[in-house]
Amino acid sequence: MLKPFRVLDTGVLEGRLNIAIGQAIVEARQQGRVPDTLRFLRFPPTALVGRHQALGQEIDLDYCRKNDIGVARRITGGGAIFMEPGLLGWELAFHRKTLGVRSLPELTREICEAAADGISRLGVAARFRPRNDIEVDGRKISGTGGFFDGDTLFYQGTVLVDMDPSVMVSALRVPQAKLARHKLDSAAQRVVTLRELLGDKTPVLEDIQLALSNAFAERFGLEMVYGELTEEERSEADALYREEISTEDFVAGIDEPLLARGDLAGRHTCPGGTITAYLRLEGPAQNRLRAVLITGDFFITPPRVIFDLESRLRGVYLDDVAAVIRAFFTETEVEVLSVSPDDFVACVESALAEK
Repeated sequence: MLKPFRVLDTGVLEGRLNIAIGQAIVEARQQGRVPDTLRFLRFPPTALVGRHQALGQEIDLDYCRKNDIGVARRITGGGAIFMEPGLLGWELAFHRKTLGVRSLPELTREICEAAADGISRLGVAARFRPRNDIEVDGRKISGTGGFFDGDTLFYQGTVLVDMDPSVMVSALRVPQAKLARHKLDSAAQRVVTLRELLGDKTPVLEDIQLALSNAFAERFGLEMVYGELTEEERSEADALYREEISTEDFVAGIDEPLLARGDLAGRHTCPGGTITAYLRLEGPAQNRLRAVLITGDFFITPPRVIFDLESRLRGVYLDDVAAVIRAFFTETEVEVLSVSPDDFVACVESALAEK
């Protein structure tokens, strides 16, 4: 008998509440109160910043305010994205054993290949592109990302069904370096929707959801069972929303600081993303780290590791920074999808080079 997994469709919900529901499902799955779950979700126009990103650096907040576009922070890493009702989101909250005890990069490939298979069933040739995108003819139709929290995998993705790319471009501050890597003039050229590819033959949302659900079920040898959020999950989501995820402290808690006198900033770009580090020094010789802020569009699990690393670096002598960073990653149970300890060392050293 195949192991069942629950399939939910929570429809269009306010952005920060959507994020809170995802967190509540993860916590319920961790505690064994709900089965493995695939949730489909949609947003009103919303700009979503990645867990470790500097808010104002990634999103045009003035444009969003003037055009009634919501702003929220995801609990997953990666880059900023734009969502609207014409874009379908999906989330997996699965026990690690369900998918096989593998590393995050390995599971990313498995999940993305399954999602690409599901999208291809709709009449397009979708392919997984490492590290975590799904493309049609070199253009992005789905972005994904996730993390482990204990033995629970939380993995998110999108399907670009129908949207106006010009609104996305206006709401997000897409770095020119990212466009240059893809030899593009604008972010609008980088993405493609099912509507653009299929026109009047674009499937309805129910058929897209079914194609994805079947693809995940077949890839991992599971049986889907339709369900709903439990009352306990919704109650926990409401509490998370009220106490944390809807608050400005959470959404705007990571932002690009104004560089005061003596502060240093460094940036390191690698195939897996961009890391930015802001350093404040202390001591008579300015040879110790007083404070460190690390931001970027990288994926690392669990996400709180970055805050632990920032804490570990406080008070460290500059000559010891590289060794402390490498020791931290050796001692800590960390899985990285896109960056290595040496990338963090290179980023901090690029900031110190300004000294």
